[in-house]
Amino acid sequence: MAKTLEELRIEIDALDKEIQSLIGNRAELASAVAEVKKTSDDKSSFYRPEREAQVLRKVIERNDNPIKDKDMAHIFREIMSACLALEQGINIAYLGPEGTFTQEATLKHFGHAVSTLDCASIDEIFHQVEKGNANYGVVPIENSSNGVIGATIDMLYSQGLKICGEVEVSIQHQLMMADQSKEIKVIYAHQQALDQCHRWLENHYPNIELKAVASNALAARIVKDEPNAAAIASKVALDLYTLERVAKNIEDKAGNVTRFIVLSKEEVPSSNKDKTSLLVVTKHEAGALFDLLSPFKEQDINVLQIARHPMPGIKWEYMFLIDIEGHQQQEHIQKALAKVSDEVLNLIILGSYPVAVL
Repeated sequence: MAKTLEELRIEIDALDKEIQSLIGNRAELASAVAEVKKTSDDKSSFYRPEREAQVLRKVIERNDNPIKDKDMAHIFREIMSACLALEQGINIAYLGPEGTFTQEATLKHFGHAVSTLDCASIDEIFHQVEKGNANYGVVPIENSSNGVIGATIDMLYSQGLKICGEVEVSIQHQLMMADQSKEIKVIYAHQQALDQCHRWLENHYPNIELKAVASNALAARIVKDEPNAAAIASKVALDLYTLERVAKNIEDKAGNVTRFIVLSKEEVPSSNKDKTSLLVVTKHEAGALFDLLSPFKEQDINVLQIARHPMPGIKWEYMFLIDIEGHQQQEHIQKALAKVSDEVLNLIILGSYPVAVL
């Protein structure tokens, strides 16, 4: 005989109690780990990107129930975030204000139990991590529609921070305003968002003034108090600033994704599924790019991407951002990088880190 609704609810309540108790047990073990670290010579951060990536991969591998793999991993992401907060409070610098895609990337990667520090620019995020005001920083590095983010590449080249993680966020732009019954006379957004919605704006608002601002979240905050203005921003910003949606998903290309990197002062051990990022300045001679890539082919290393970027302050000279499969501690990676170093003017190893799980 089928169970009644009341009987099913009683079973759910009992399971909820058991789940809550098990999460409490996990939290106690996390606190015990913290105490062991405090009394040992292990001075490394309590946040271990490679360990968390391994745990989340295992969650997905053993998932055999109706809940989707990614949804199950997100649940564990938040459990780990709450447990980490018991071990060690960490502060993450991100590109603010509240409601940006960078904040979304930060919370997706670290969970909601971390403290955050919103910064006005990419440069400031680097400086906050360097000065120790933030343990980590999250910055955009490339977009599937617009390519690499120049400000981030420039700072990676000039500063000494390492990449310890990555996270991808699907970018969906919403057009919003305080009162959509009003006529739109100006649209605010970050320049990149204006570029990503260029054709849609040309088709729907060809004669409207477009104003670029520091972030889409700032655009949303501006139009909250400007009756004839609209903003292009995220669904998070729409809800955060209690605006009305005029149009949904107005980006020109579906599947638009931005990749963010996590900045740290520390190197990350291998998680067994990693990538390594490099900045390379080649010699000014024929075949220089071929010579750069040959060692990777010789060692059977997969080059995941190569992107050209202008050298800061030097006209017509370029560096290359290269992502390769593997960790710099692996012998074949070390051999390839040693050869590359002999062939180029400058090689900067930005870091090895786990491939994004979520």
